[in-house]
Parts: sequence; structure tokens; C-alpha cells
Amino acid sequence: MSDTGNDHPLVNRKENPFLNLLINILIPAFILFFLANDRYLGPHLGFVVALSFPLFYGLYDFFSQKKMNWISLLGVLNVALTGGIGLLKLDNQWLAIKEAAVPAMIGLIVLGSLKTRYPLIRTLFYNDLIVDTGKVDQALEQRSSKPGFDTLLVRTTVILSSSFLLSSILNFILARLIVVSEPGSEAYNQELGKMTLLSYPVIVIPSMLIMIFAFWFLYRGIRRLTGLEAEAIFRIK
Repeated sequence: MSDTGNDHPLVNRKENPFLNLLINILIPAFILFFLANDRYLGPHLGFVVALSFPLFYGLYDFFSQKKMNWISLLGVLNVALTGGIGLLKLDNQWLAIKEAAVPAMIGLIVLGSLKTRYPLIRTLFYNDLIVDTGKVDQALEQRSSKPGFDTLLVRTTVILSSSFLLSSILNFILARLIVVSEPGSEAYNQELGKMTLLSYPVIVIPSMLIMIFAFWFLYRGIRRLTGLEAEAIFRIK
């Protein structure tokens, strides 16, 4: 494993979370709420403009890294499907299915990555930017704890995947409860904007809590298996 972790094909550049929130949540919701009406952009153009922000941000994120990033690709697919459902005026149940399918696919990718050379759990939580992996690996070897560590990674991955399962279920419920108007209408756009805004507290926060628990579960296990204290495990500057 590289000492810097920058050679890993799935490591993302460091993102600004506030910019991410602004482009993917706040700006599209504002456009759908206030501009996607007959007075300003109109329902159809407003819908397209609102979706263009996360779409182009996802494309920029993908091409700027010059590396394959399945999460970014799923984000672009998510936006494209939302746009297609709205512009083609498909039944609202397809929007709910799409909202549930995307996080479910991410969860499956996280699980499936265990069978690859680069499990996503290592990319997210066990990398040289956060952990002194050399020191931890050495302690695991000395205590013959490698099999236990592999089991720990599997269990942590299952916990992490469950956050996406929860997101899938909540996405479906939220879409079915909120988006009830005819696709392409002004009311539909406003409902989509409302769903976008509510997705943050209703979906993202519970999912983040599960991810935090997964993070804690992993490092508690590392401490137990290696006998190292936090100061030795983490790269504390």
C-alpha cells in the first residue's frame, strides 16, 4: 500500500462539504421552489436548470479526478433518471423506485468491493491519511490477528452498507409521500424541491449516524486486535 494513499484508484480528492451541499441540495431546491414556474423559467426549463447543477458537478468531479469513480457515475445516473422521469411525465411511482434504487446500488457496490483488491471500507476508513496503516499492520502480524482483522472489515462493511439500505427505504417513503402531482407541472417541481430539502435531515442525518457507528466499530476492533492506543493508530498532527 502506498505511503500517501494517493495511488489508490478509488480515493477521491478532498471535497468541500459546504460546496457539495450548496450545488447538490440548496441551489436545485431553490430553483424548483421559486423559479420553476410560469413567472420565471417555466416548469420544464426550471426543472432542467435545477438538475443541471448536480449533473455538471458530478461530471466535473468524475473528469477532474482522471480516475474511475463509481459513486460519481451513480450520481450522474441519478440526476439523468430524475430528469428523464420528469420530462417524459412518467408515473410518480417510477420516481420513488429510482430514489430507492440508487442508494441500494451503492450499498451493493460497497458490499461487492470486498471481493476486489480495493475494498471501499479501506478507502473510506482505513487509509494512510487517517491511520498509520504500517504500524497497525505490523501489530496485527505480531499478534497473529490478521484473520480477525479481515472479519472486522467484513462486519464493518455490512454496517456501512446498512446505511445505504436505510437511505433506500427512506427515499422511497419520502418520494411517495411528497411527490404526488403530475410530472412536468409547477406543483411537481415544487414537491421535488421539497423532497430534495427534506432528504437532508430525514435521510442523510440517520445514514451519517450509522456511518459514524461503523467508523467507531472499526477502530474499536483495531484497538482490541492490536493493543495499540489511539495515538498510535491515528495520524495525529
